[in-house]
Amino acid sequence: MQIQVNTVKNVDTTPEWLASLEEQLTSSLARFRDGITRLEVHLRDANGDKSGAVDKECMLEARLAGRDPVAVIHKADRFERAVSGARDKLVRLLSRQVARQRPPKGQDPFEAVLT
Repeated sequence: MQIQVNTVKNVDTTPEWLASLEEQLTSSLARFRDGITRLEVHLRDANGDKSGAVDKECMLEARLAGRDPVAVIHKADRFERAVSGARDKLVRLLSRQVARQRPPKGQDPFEAVLT
């Protein structure tokens, strides 16, 4: 899984923070790593230099193998919280999609192949 981080010019990040971000995302999405070809992280500060209550935004866009990409957005007062919220939303979304692909309980998944 390739992780690409995009920021606007008014967002200051350090290489250590970006490495920590990539490590957190990789470990959180480990069970989906075979299905995700690329994960794009978009960080944005809506107010720029001004302060605000909920002005930091993180959008995570997961490019899935053989399927349409999915995206989630979370806003918070700090980038760490925005990333954490968006990560949790993405895990829930991908979990629901995987659950929908499983056959219903009591149904043999190989039965359709054999008939």
